[in-house]
Order: sequence, then structure tokens, then C-alpha cells
Amino acid sequence: MTVWRLLKLEVNDAFTNMVIDEAIVTARIKDLVPNTLRFYQWKPSAVSVGRFQDVSKEIQIENCRQQGVDIVRRITGGGTVYHDSQGEVTYSVIAKEEDFGTTDVFQAYNTICNGLIEAAKILGVKADFNPGDTKNCPNITIQGKKISGSAQFHKGGVLLQHGTFLLEVDLEKMFTFLLRVAREKLTSIKNELEKSVSTEEAYQALVKGFEKALNVQLREEALTTYEQKLAQKLRMDKFLTEEWNLRGKPQLQG
Repeated sequence: MTVWRLLKLEVNDAFTNMVIDEAIVTARIKDLVPNTLRFYQWKPSAVSVGRFQDVSKEIQIENCRQQGVDIVRRITGGGTVYHDSQGEVTYSVIAKEEDFGTTDVFQAYNTICNGLIEAAKILGVKADFNPGDTKNCPNITIQGKKISGSAQFHKGGVLLQHGTFLLEVDLEKMFTFLLRVAREKLTSIKNELEKSVSTEEAYQALVKGFEKALNVQLREEALTTYEQKLAQKLRMDKFLTEEWNLRGKPQLQG
């Protein structure tokens, strides 16, 4: 069975979370690291915007600043997401496109999202793959309500897909920070089970779910020195700058 690297659940600020994803992508393109699955949470809470979005049309910037909510731009597409420090686990898959056996973006989404569906099943919830449409990336839903949204980035034959897995959802908080929230279209593990699930329980379910869906063995490892150094550079030169986060520039080369 193929072995992938597992980067265990950790808690970082928004900028660190995003620089690590990009650093791993660059390292994977250079064949310095294996295919990787990582999990993380956000502290403080944050709002992430898609690569091509206009922040002024998506986020209540002053509310975020007043309440200490980070604003970060992703290298992936997709829409704006509020990441609550307690309410979700985020995953990232960084792998060679050829290892999915297809160049079809939709099929890659389907394969990876099956990991989330398997995790939900382990926790006692039946979730379904939603193929999305021209305005929405594929996601997973429970009776039509989204419990996980994802987005992709492709470069040099490598795929990055990262996304949410909602343990709890606070719509009032979302309305405080986002300009557009589909109130009736979100749910969470807590909503569906009518009880809370610990972060650790959700994390273990996700690890097992992805192992089954991807048909791989996950081996816990750490970031390489190369990835750590690149992440530090990306953080200072790109992800801590208003040019990137608010205006989408510059696009640094790995």
C-alpha cells in the first residue's frame, strides 16, 4: 500500500496555515517530499478569501479588525470562508495529480471528498458528495446543507485541495464578518448529532476516513527544513502583506 506523509493536527494563525500549504506544494513539485495530508485549526479565528475575490465585496473588514479576526488570501480559488477557532478542522491534501489516476478536476474532488464522507460516517452522520456548479466548488452536504467546502490549486503537476470540516457553526458570527452568508445552507456535526464531538475524535475519524478513501497508509512525519525555511520567507514576503491579502498581489514564484 502506498504511504503518504501525515502532518498531525496543529493550531496556527491564518498566515502560518496558508504559508505551510504553499511551501508543501513547492516541495512536492521539486520531489523533495511525498504526497501529504495535513490537518489544522485557526487561532485566532480568521476569514480566508479565494485567490481571485474582491475583499471589499466579501468581508466586513472593520469588524474583523476590531474583533481580532485575521484576513488571509488563499492561493486556491473558491469563495470566502469564516474559520472559527473552535468550530472546525481544516484539511489539506498535496499530491501529484498523476497519483489520482486522472487529470479530471471533478474526479479529484470526488476522490478527496470521499475522505470527508467516510469521516462523517465514522462519527455517525451520512454525508453526500455535491458536484457544485459554475459558481460553487464541489463540497459535501447532509440533506442539502453544506458541512464541508473545498478549493483547489494546481501547479507543476501537483494538486492542492484544502477545505473545512464543520464541527459547530455559529451563523451570527459569520454575519458579523462576512457580507454574504447562506444561512439556511450550512450545518455541522453538532447540529446533525445534536451533541458535541471533540476535536480529537473528529481528527481521528478524518485520518481513518482519508486512509480508506485514498487507499493509502498515513505515516506521521514533520515538515522538512526546506519547507520550514520557505514558509518563513512566504510569510514575510507574501502572506503578511496587504498587497497580497487585500489586493491579491504579488504572486510569488516558488
